[in-house]
Amino acid sequence: MPTTAPASPPVPGFVPQSTFHRLTVDQYHDMIRNGILTEDDPVELLEGYLVTKMPRSPEHDYAVSALPDELIRLVPRTFTVRGQCAATIQESEPEPDVVVARGDRTLYRHRHPGPADTALVVEVSASSLQHDRTDKARIYARAGIPVYWVVNVIDKLIEVYTQPSGPSDAPAYADRQDYPIGTAVPVVLDGATVGTIPVAEVMG
Repeated sequence: MPTTAPASPPVPGFVPQSTFHRLTVDQYHDMIRNGILTEDDPVELLEGYLVTKMPRSPEHDYAVSALPDELIRLVPRTFTVRGQCAATIQESEPEPDVVVARGDRTLYRHRHPGPADTALVVEVSASSLQHDRTDKARIYARAGIPVYWVVNVIDKLIEVYTQPSGPSDAPAYADRQDYPIGTAVPVVLDGATVGTIPVAEVMG
């Protein structure tokens, strides 16, 4: 399959890309193990670059706290709901707001879920909305994550992306369905709908 050029670093256009040193996931892990990066550093690895995470609004944090509770009620015991934990995806290690991973949580005691483990990934978006619709969507689509939700707290709707391209020249999801307040979003895991979540329960 063709490979895809990484995204340019998130800096002004007049700064040459050659100025930046890209990291592998292993190098990123070494920085964490050696204390160069800690849990207090607000960064994540995206396509080889250390990217500063966006600030969080009260609406963002409400959705982040409400959504796992709603998912745990529905998700079969053959899956694990993980909140604000890292996922290892090729040249990236994002920290999604929610991941539904296959298998028992003990599988991830010594490693993060990878693409083959992940049934659903969720980003809660306020200030990060455009970033989550583009950069994060590209990363997850390239990895073949089957279902990606953007919980859009600005417009009060949940955007559901499906049919990922996998590795390609322009990784993307082929389908997007929007669920506003007053509707319920279906929770689909490995092709099976396990229940629905009222959008209003997530938005508050």
